[in-house]
Amino acid sequence: MKILTKHFGEVNIDPDTTLHFKDGVFGFEDEKEFALLQFSEEDSFLLSLQSVKTPYLAFTLVNPFMLIPDYKPVLSDDELEQMQVKKSEELCFYNMCRIKKPVSDSTINLRCPIVINDTTRQAKQVILDDYEMRFPLSSLEKRDK
Repeated sequence: MKILTKHFGEVNIDPDTTLHFKDGVFGFEDEKEFALLQFSEEDSFLLSLQSVKTPYLAFTLVNPFMLIPDYKPVLSDDELEQMQVKKSEELCFYNMCRIKKPVSDSTINLRCPIVINDTTRQAKQVILDDYEMRFPLSSLEKRDK
């Protein structure tokens, strides 16, 4: 199936890989179908969560575990049931990233990850009270030192 995208123009996606958000994404509750597209074939660290129906609507996602190894999101029992799993570790987690110039001023939303059941293709955005909404990328440089 062909869709128009914000970052890649027209692309062909496999409808079987489309993510289904029953409740939409925060602020975009009417948007239920998204494609997860890689910015680079070699790297799955930075992704685009692209609306299937709205070409200009795309969110930049990062794999948090590549940046913050101690990030340990845990869903409630209700959320696990909705996602059709027993443990949070059975799910994929991605975080929205707000890219700024310079890049060191960019932030990652650790509080509201996108959660994906890779088997069912169901997805959900959740709220984790233990994490920051605007985690600065610049703080990662300080951790490495």
